[in-house]
Amino acid sequence: MSNRHVTLDAGALTGFMQALFAASGVREEWSALVADSLVAANLRGVDSHGVQLAPFYLAQLADGRVDAQAAGQVAIEAGALLSYDGQNGLGQVVASHAVDHAARLARAHGLGLVVARESNHFGAAAWWAQRLSSQGLLGVVLCNASTIVPPWQAKDPVWGTNPICVSPPGGRWLLDMATTTVAMGKIYKAKVNGEAEIPAGWAMDSEGRPTISTAEALAGLLMPLGGYKGSGLAMMVEILTGVLAGGAMGTELGGLRVEGRPFRVSQCFLAIDVARLMPLPEFEARMERLIAMVKSTRPAAGFDEVLVAGEPEWRREAERRKTGVLVDEPLFCTLTDWAGRLGVAQTPSKLSL
Repeated sequence: MSNRHVTLDAGALTGFMQALFAASGVREEWSALVADSLVAANLRGVDSHGVQLAPFYLAQLADGRVDAQAAGQVAIEAGALLSYDGQNGLGQVVASHAVDHAARLARAHGLGLVVARESNHFGAAAWWAQRLSSQGLLGVVLCNASTIVPPWQAKDPVWGTNPICVSPPGGRWLLDMATTTVAMGKIYKAKVNGEAEIPAGWAMDSEGRPTISTAEALAGLLMPLGGYKGSGLAMMVEILTGVLAGGAMGTELGGLRVEGRPFRVSQCFLAIDVARLMPLPEFEARMERLIAMVKSTRPAAGFDEVLVAGEPEWRREAERRKTGVLVDEPLFCTLTDWAGRLGVAQTPSKLSL
C-alpha cells in the first residue's frame, strides 16, 4: 500500500493545470475555468473530483472524444425553461453557459431551469451550484453519468453516480452527494495508491455481490446509496437530465474511461430567486436559525460535535489554502508525464514529500 503524496501550492497547481489544457488546444479562458474547478475540489478535500480527473480529460482531448473548441448553443428557450446543446464541448464550458442562462432566467421569472445535453464531465457539482448561490440564488445541480451502478435487484449497470447538489445563498450549507455510497473516483484513487481493499459497502463485484476488493470493484459495480432508495434517486436524476434534455440516457452514455465514443452527459441547473419570496437577508437569517438548531443538538456517542453538510469541506479548504494541496505521488508523476508530452516545461514545485 502506498499513501505517499506531494504537497503543492494551490495557485501553482492551478497554473500548471491551465498550462496543460492550453497546450491541448483549449482556449486560455476555458483552460482557466477547467483548472479552477478541479483545484477547487482538491481544496475542499474532494480529491476524487480534483486534478485526479485531469489525465482523463487530457486523454479525451488528445483522442478527439471532446471538442476543445465547442461552446454549445441554446436549443430551446420557453419562458423560465431552456434546453442547451453542448455539442460535445468541455463539461465546464457547457456548464458555465448553462449556469449563466439559469441565473438570467431566474432574475426574469423567479426561477430558471436549464437542461444541457451532449456535454462532458464538469468536475464537482458543488462548483456550479455555488456559482448560483454566490449570486443570491438557490442553486440545484443534477447530472447523469457513465453506467457503473445497477438498478435495485439487478447486476447489469444502467445508472451512473448521478449526483445531486443543493446550495442556498449565504454560504453556510452545501449538499453535494452521489446517489451511490461513494464516487468511482475514490475506488480509482485506491488503485492508484496500491490499496488492495476498500471499505465494505462501497462496491459490488460483477455478479452484484458486495466486495472489499479494489480490483473486483473496478471490474464490478458501485453500491447504490441506501439500496432501492439510491436506485430510485439515480433514476430521478436520469429523468431530470438525460430524459428532459433529450440527451443520452443510461447505457447510451460513454465515460471518462470509455475509449472510442463521446461521453454525452446531460445536466440540469435550477436557479431559484429567493428574493421573490422574502428579502435575501431574511432568508439567510432563517438558514442560520435552522443550522443553529441542528448544531445545538447533543452529539451522539463517539462524536465531539454535530456538523452540517458542507462544513467538513470548508474546514479542509481553509486548512489547504494555508498548507497546500495534497496530490498522490503516482498522480503527480502522471501529470508531469503529460506535461512532457504536451511540451509544458513548468511544473509546480513540491512543498513537501
